[in-house]
Amino acid sequence: LGPGEPCGSARDFAVRMSSRDEIRRGERTVDAGAADDARVRFIGEIRTPWPDRDACPRQGSYDGPECRLVVAPIWHPALEGLEANEKIEVLYWLDRSRRDLVAQSPGNDGRTVGTFALRSPNRPNPIGTSLVRLVGIKDGVVTVRGLDCVDGTPLLDIKPHRCPHGGKAG
Repeated sequence: LGPGEPCGSARDFAVRMSSRDEIRRGERTVDAGAADDARVRFIGEIRTPWPDRDACPRQGSYDGPECRLVVAPIWHPALEGLEANEKIEVLYWLDRSRRDLVAQSPGNDGRTVGTFALRSPNRPNPIGTSLVRLVGIKDGVVTVRGLDCVDGTPLLDIKPHRCPHGGKAG
């Protein structure tokens, strides 16, 4: 995407098609129509070392490379207190993903399962989520380890991670 170019356009999708986007044997799609029934507000952008989906890891790792959540200035006050958390949850919009697959063949291994049985980025609503380790926050940039998304991915939300029993995660 170039500066100011809208995410999710037909041209954008065609330009970003990679080997991971091709329909594999056994996979099925549906004609889901236009996805215009909800609006989200991007709060920033994620900067990672991975230029495309083929370079991106399948799952993030707490000892992986540092990545940055570049939060838009209007949302900087919303970061207050976040530094008290060792781990945070990052939600992001997988803007380069297919949205029409109902069955997928992970790894092209001949096995086919429903989209909701996978953590694949290809989903009706391509919302990504990662539990990451917080490294630091400075000037509206949140540095983390553990992400698994492409450089330039739109940032949806940041949440503190809480243990199921109600305590702070460690």
